[in-house]
Formats: sequence, structure tokens, C-alpha cells
Amino acid sequence: MSIQWFPGHMAKARRLLLEQLRWVDAVIELGDARLPESSLNPMLRELLAGKLKLLVLNKSDLADNTWTERWLERLGQEGLVFPVSATAGSGVGRIIPQLESLVRGKQEQLAARGVRARPLRVMVVGIPNIGKSSLINQLTGGARAKTGNKPGVTRGNQWVRINPRVELLDTPGLLWPKFDDPEAGRKLAAVGSIKDEVVDSEELALWLIEWLQKNYPTSLERYRCGQEKLSLEDIGRVRGCLVQGGRVDTLKAAQIFFKEFRAGLLGKVTMDKF
Repeated sequence: MSIQWFPGHMAKARRLLLEQLRWVDAVIELGDARLPESSLNPMLRELLAGKLKLLVLNKSDLADNTWTERWLERLGQEGLVFPVSATAGSGVGRIIPQLESLVRGKQEQLAARGVRARPLRVMVVGIPNIGKSSLINQLTGGARAKTGNKPGVTRGNQWVRINPRVELLDTPGLLWPKFDDPEAGRKLAAVGSIKDEVVDSEELALWLIEWLQKNYPTSLERYRCGQEKLSLEDIGRVRGCLVQGGRVDTLKAAQIFFKEFRAGLLGKVTMDKF
């Protein structure tokens, strides 16, 4: 199954990001701790070149702890990175101090040149459904107050004041035009970063079942009825997805399967490995 998805609003989001980058001092890039490599937009590496950046692996509560530690060590060789759970709030308190430390040198240089101090401006970027809104709500205590009109702000983007010293610019989720690695596209679809409407849910579910059977076989125990190989029909029977004649609604079974997988009900999983 090949997944390619880059609608018009994605191209627009890319243009806006380029326009707005000149107004910010630093960038928070959100990745998915379950996909520390596949969830990082390769376009951003080029677009953000030269910008101070903090990499935050969100949804760490859903990821395999052992692999999270390995990825932190690997990605940490390129810059600042740490895990958080924006829904639970764990690790979020480290972000603002890290940002302030990251840009302190730049601010001191500006102060030495007589430039008047202003709040630190930070752009939040990442792919769709990565948890940007949840993170910003945690940082603001749920109060997403606009701080007034500023250059680069357009519909769907707003400055959010965290405290008198820091303002965040929320941005739309941004994917890239083509997945060179088909498996990366399948992984992103499996965790919900690509809309279910543009993929074959049943085909994708069969791929994910096979992947889990190979990598996390115990994660599927909740659906087993003694059989060795699991199918969508098996999941549908366990979850009561029956239609007239006792047949299984496999589409509904796939939808339930993805919902439970994404909620972490099948256990902690990391899909990117090395």
C-alpha cells in the first residue's frame, strides 16, 4: 500500500512557515516518541537551518521506554531533545527553562548592542496530530490568549503568551509531498498523523497486525481466542462487530483496532528502530 498525501493547505502551510520564521528566535519541533525518525518532517531540516531548535518527543507515555532511551541518546548527538507527554503533562515543565537557556547567548548579544529586551518568540512545528495544541494548552494552563497582531500571523496561526518572557507561535501540522519510504507512510497513518479517510483502513490494519505480531506479539493478546494468526474477523468478533447473517464488519473492526492502538491500550510501542 502506497500512501501519498499533500493537499493544497499543506503547500500553503509551508509558505506561511517560511514567511514567519524570520519573526521567531527559536523553534520547538515536536516528534512522536513512537516514531522518532518517521515523524520528523525532512523539509524542516532545510527550512530551519540556522535557527535555534529544541526537539521534543511527545506521546512518550505511549512509547516503548527502552527504545525511547536509545533514541534520546542518538538524537541528542545532534542537539537538545527530551521526551514529554502533552496530555499527561509529564516533562512539559522543562521546556521553557530549556528555551530560555538556549537563546540566552543571543539575547545577551542583543542587549550589548543596546537592543531593547522583548519576549522570546518561539515557533511550534510538527506533523498533523502530533500534539501541538495539547502542548501549548499545558504550557498556558489552558488559556490560549492571543497577544495581539504581529507580523506573520495569519488565520489559523496565533501568538500565545506563556509568561511575560515567552510567546509561542502555533502553526498548522505540516507533512511533506512524498514518502520516499513507503513504510514510513504506513507508520504515520497507523498512529493517526494521516487522515483515515485517505487510506484503506482495512489494508492498513492488516499490515499493523502483522507488524505487531512480529515486534510486540503480546500486544494482541486481548483479541486472541486461541488462534495463532490474528485477522480482522477475529478482532471484529471479540469487539462485537457483527452484521446480519453473523458476518463481521471488518471496516468497523479496523476502526476499533486503530482507536485502541492509538490510545495505548495494546501497550507501549515504538515503531522506529535501528
